Amino acid sequence: MTLVAGVDSSTQSCKVVIRDAETGALVREGRARHPDGTEVHPSHWWTALLQALEEAGGLDGVAAISVAGQQHGMVCLDESGNVVRDALLWNDTRSAQAATDLIKELGGPQAWADAVGLVPVASFTVTKLRWLAEHEPDNARRTAAVCLPHDWLTWRLAGALASGAPFSPAAWQDAPTPPLDHLTTDRGDASGTGYWSPSTGSYRTDLLKAAFGSVPLLPRVLGPADEVVATVTGGEGAPGSGRVLIAPGTGDNMAAALGVGARSGDVVVSLGTSGTVFAVAESPSADPSGAVAGFADATGRFLPLVCTLNAARVMDAAARIAGVGLDELSDLALQAPPGAGGLTLVPYLEGERTPNRPTATGSIHGLTLATSTPAHLARAAIEGMLCGLADALDALALRPERVLLIGGAARSEAVRRIAPTIFGVPITVPPPAEYVANGAAHQAATLLTTPDWRSEDTATYEGEAVPEIRHRYARATGHILD
Repeated sequence: MTLVAGVDSSTQSCKVVIRDAETGALVREGRARHPDGTEVHPSHWWTALLQALEEAGGLDGVAAISVAGQQHGMVCLDESGNVVRDALLWNDTRSAQAATDLIKELGGPQAWADAVGLVPVASFTVTKLRWLAEHEPDNARRTAAVCLPHDWLTWRLAGALASGAPFSPAAWQDAPTPPLDHLTTDRGDASGTGYWSPSTGSYRTDLLKAAFGSVPLLPRVLGPADEVVATVTGGEGAPGSGRVLIAPGTGDNMAAALGVGARSGDVVVSLGTSGTVFAVAESPSADPSGAVAGFADATGRFLPLVCTLNAARVMDAAARIAGVGLDELSDLALQAPPGAGGLTLVPYLEGERTPNRPTATGSIHGLTLATSTPAHLARAAIEGMLCGLADALDALALRPERVLLIGGAARSEAVRRIAPTIFGVPITVPPPAEYVANGAAHQAATLLTTPDWRSEDTATYEGEAVPEIRHRYARATGHILD
């Protein structure tokens, strides 16, 4: 059996799945936590990856590996390859003013949409680099290279494999790093920086220089069929005398599309730390409103995407307030009537990206004596979270053949049953899985074979739409001020 490994280095944790390259059968897996916060030293990602690999039984028998990671994070390296400062993550909103300034300087939203398929908001790397140049000029001057979280992990992994040391967290923790010019990325993750164009397939270094004041070294962008190869000399059980192929990797949303087997006509709603709605498209998009980010995907096609900052953690917050676990929160929500008796929760708990309200906060509307119950709160929290994603689906302006619901919050029975009443269409729910890690593993498998990974049975949920829920949500969000 030939094995492949897929890594999902997300905001909250690192997951590793090891699968059979031909069939996709799960052989073993592991995970490790990441620190909380909106900035973190990348060394924590490396430590978590090593811990997750150890829990997954190491790399014995693994012939190829791919890393998928959270998009947009700003990783700055000096000339020696050392991290200059803690990485700013996608959910860090301190660069909101920088985004506003960059839009104005280029001539408005349309100019950005035409140039790189997106309009800057605080999430994107280009705005974080402007913030760094303005607020930490010494760190900006020290920056010799800029990469993304998945780029950095792939680079570290290549160095560890090339060292020849058999896998172990202790042996690999301080493994040497390759030269800076060995940094690589893929078109999917590069398309979320704000200085790479999906339509031309090239960096826009003029935009980077305008934002940052200089052009540091950038990772080489690999196509879907490219590969990075490293050799480990002591990999017991690995085929080909220990030769391990490292795939280009990609961003987490692009990997999720691979993992769920999304095809043209599908829309995927992913409920993780953030909420994302994306579709597989044959041509690039450019939305001057900024709602839709015109990303590339990991296959050579495109992935128009709308992202909200607040998804699964809205349920976490509601569960804390109610003093229950997530399973109990689901049960409570199903005890309340559709519309939660008029209670509406606006889920802008950490500001919001779509709509672009980085300084907004959450709010509750329609609170009465009758709706002051844990059940009404639970229902309102789930409905508010889903209303934000339904607005995102509307922004894509598509008529999907299927709407696929994935992510941690999709495991909630209440979310599955309430979603059709909010979206107004049937919802297809694949079985719970680590779809980002699975997508990375699938990418790795393509370096070795033509994988035939068959999806397990999915479930379809239907329900009568309740338009009043979204009407009340629209009224409530219209009252929010930045």
